[in-house]
Amino acid sequence: QVQLVESGGGLVQAGGSLRLSCATSIRTFGTYTVGWFRQAPGEESEFVAAITWSGSTTYYADSVKGRSAISRDNAKNTVYLQMNSLKPEDTAVYYCASTNRGGYIYSRTLYDYWGQGTQVTVSS
Repeated sequence: QVQLVESGGGLVQAGGSLRLSCATSIRTFGTYTVGWFRQAPGEESEFVAAITWSGSTTYYADSVKGRSAISRDNAKNTVYLQMNSLKPEDTAVYYCASTNRGGYIYSRTLYDYWGQGTQVTVSS
């Protein structure tokens, strides 16, 4: 069974940084696109960032662009999301997801496998 496990969330003050990790058991992980989504209480799920299988192309939501960096280490079967200059509005549960299908990378419907999420809380 495919597993994605997020880690690295926590409580941080505004302006601080966190690095989220997404580790997977997918043996062919190097062929999968990986995305990060987040969901705040009472809000819809929101696309945050994604990275293609090779790592050559990355995508970001406007809300995090310039403050975040997604990267991957296929040898470690892990994707990272570095988040800097965090704001209280970044508070949410962050989920990583993966897919080996092509499509609209910003849509959660493209992704087949999901982690359980990691809480990020940014205090003002």
